[in-house]
Amino acid sequence: MTNSLLLKSIPYEEFDYQTLLDSVHGYTQPRMKISGMLAKGDIVRVKKGLYILGESLRRRPFCRELLANLIYGPAYVSLEYALHYHGLTPERVETVTSVTCGRSRTFDSPVGTFSYRMIPMEAFRTGMDQVELDDGRSFLIAIPEKALADRIVADRGAGISTQKELHEYLLADLRIDPANLRGLDPARLAEIARHYRSRRVKLLADLITRLSKGAR
Repeated sequence: MTNSLLLKSIPYEEFDYQTLLDSVHGYTQPRMKISGMLAKGDIVRVKKGLYILGESLRRRPFCRELLANLIYGPAYVSLEYALHYHGLTPERVETVTSVTCGRSRTFDSPVGTFSYRMIPMEAFRTGMDQVELDDGRSFLIAIPEKALADRIVADRGAGISTQKELHEYLLADLRIDPANLRGLDPARLAEIARHYRSRRVKLLADLITRLSKGAR
């Protein structure tokens, strides 16, 4: 089988084991063919049962956010990675961070690290968005307000008990631009706070409500 035929049977850069097996079904020893492809770098195993095309065969960049959804679930991208994705924080984040209603886990793979933080089921159910890819597929990611709520709950070491302390933390520690803070939706944060039942998230909702009214 030529690479062009192989690529026809693997339509996306990210694919599962069944798709891979179907693509080599014409070989007398398909599993040996797969081992050879892995050894040559034609395909890369991200984790058991999940692969991407190697650099030599890749038609477009693979989607790290989609991989994060596929590696472990139920989960969606949030926390530091989502904050940068939405343009709230300046630093590029190498680890793709997600929240889950399952156990907290971290996966080191040939294409990077993927971490998952457990949050309560009620909080997990709210504040996610579906981003459509050009090929018709999609991945789940927290809306900006939810990503920030997840982040401040996760940082247990930060001594935050007042709106003033929280405001300083958002500006100094997370380096969020004041204009971006004022652009957050107070109503969405109030809803997230109701689901989270977290004092910090309620504090965040109250702070953003005050900032949106022009207070300092």
